[in-house]
Amino acid sequence: MPKLNLRLKLDLNREQLLALGAFCALLVICALVIANALLAWAEATQARDDRRDQLASLRSRVGGVAKQRQQTQTIAAPAPAFLDAATSGLATAQFQAYLSQLITDQKAVLVSSGIQPAEREDKSDAIRLQVALTATIPALQALLYRLESGTPYVFVDSLSLQLGGSTERNTADPVLKVTLTVHAFWRRPSA
Repeated sequence: MPKLNLRLKLDLNREQLLALGAFCALLVICALVIANALLAWAEATQARDDRRDQLASLRSRVGGVAKQRQQTQTIAAPAPAFLDAATSGLATAQFQAYLSQLITDQKAVLVSSGIQPAEREDKSDAIRLQVALTATIPALQALLYRLESGTPYVFVDSLSLQLGGSTERNTADPVLKVTLTVHAFWRRPSA
């Protein structure tokens, strides 16, 4: 077999050396761009995984809140929260008597009370009353506290205050004319 003598003659001129240098520089730049793209891809993957973890955490929290809401919604109000009466008229009378007693207990004076017409969003089991009374500020505070914290559940829809008269403005505890719009719920007693 004849021996091949391969000899590479590197007789390059200046233009060829510049072209070879540019090619090598292009290869280095391409390698750097690829490395930078891989690094950016790895960071984006890590950020995506972190966001997935955050989303899973938020979903578990929201799921817990939703379960708490369902539990809260399924728990019925206690029986004393409602006015028990056979008809809405009896429930209204019971509600007026309750308010009258509560106002008297707080050393306020009941001027009048009357049924308010039902509003569009009211349910059929809602009783709405408007009550006019005179009371001092401490008596009014105690009355409002007892209304909203006691049973049956009473909700204050509106409150209007006015000074009681020109002669009472100089006293330490002025008498106020108060108009309250309140509502409560009734239900028929179970047989």
